[in-house]
Amino acid sequence: QVQLQESGGGLVQAGGSLKLSCAASGSIININTMGWYRQAPGKPREVVATITNTGNRNYADSVKGRFTISRDNAKNTVYLQMNSLKPEDTAVYYCKAVRDFRLYWGQGTQVTVSS
Repeated sequence: QVQLQESGGGLVQAGGSLKLSCAASGSIININTMGWYRQAPGKPREVVATITNTGNRNYADSVKGRFTISRDNAKNTVYLQMNSLKPEDTAVYYCKAVRDFRLYWGQGTQVTVSS
């Protein structure tokens, strides 16, 4: 089992920045891809950014140039630096890890961007 704990969410004004962290614990060996997803009220969960254990990154078009995903394998932690935040970025942000073809999710952290 892999446990994921997100932190760093909060309330920020439009144009501001936040940095999310996701720490993995438990059976962390062989974790491959980690990523951030988000779900706004009334909308389906969507991918924000992903990063493999070799550092390959992918971003949703809506966040390219504003968000940066990074990973510290020594700390088993993945980060999401979010800059130039917009009200439409408001959502619950979830961390996901893939290990041996199984998916693990964190509990989520709320990000609210006020206009």
